[in-house]
Amino acid sequence: MKVVIINQARMTSTRLPAKVMKQVLGKPLLEYQIERLKRVKLADQIVVATTINDTDQPIVDLCDRLSITSYRGSEDDVLARYHGAAIAYQADVVVRVTSDCPIIDPQVIDQVIQFYIESYPKYDYVSNALGRTYPRGMDTEVFAFADLDEAFHRATAQPDREHVTPFIYRHPDRCNLGKINYFENHSNHRWTVDTIEDFELIKIIIETLYPVKPEFTLEDCLELLSHNPEWMTINQHIEQKQYGE
Repeated sequence: MKVVIINQARMTSTRLPAKVMKQVLGKPLLEYQIERLKRVKLADQIVVATTINDTDQPIVDLCDRLSITSYRGSEDDVLARYHGAAIAYQADVVVRVTSDCPIIDPQVIDQVIQFYIESYPKYDYVSNALGRTYPRGMDTEVFAFADLDEAFHRATAQPDREHVTPFIYRHPDRCNLGKINYFENHSNHRWTVDTIEDFELIKIIIETLYPVKPEFTLEDCLELLSHNPEWMTINQHIEQKQYGE
């Protein structure tokens, strides 16, 4: 099975435009994330799926500089963009991550992939965000191309097209779902970038950890915040966009 990480990224995010290219220590957030995705051991390829808009050329240029494959598709029909990328790079298994998670831990991604592979074919879709226990920002979904293909051909509702996987996990009668839990509940942590407050927290984490340990882990982040609990107040009031928004 060819395992392909498909990472969606665009410059026209509604709440914080161009967030993926916002700089910390002289590097854009997307570059930090790509560095981390390159350390995933169980994936065969990384594809950054962006749009055909001219505004997203900087994303393509960054991918070229970092020797990462990019794919351009629809801005609004993200499901079609994922489907096109999966076909173009012959993915048997798709690993979905999003560019608003710049400090995602590659070890976490490998754990989700490993669980999927070891459970195959028991589960069609595996995620660590079903019944969340991981911090938001570690979100990883792994599913068969066949299920992505079915969603592409059958999903008609706009939220299903925009958010890629709801058609899969909202129809467990057609798809067996598997979930991975962290050994403790840390769902109160928000390490995703959707607003300027989110960016400020991620900026502090990277500025503190990256210079001394570029390959910092989920556990390093938890330890850092345990010593600086006041940092969590920076974005604790931010409400996550819900399915359908």
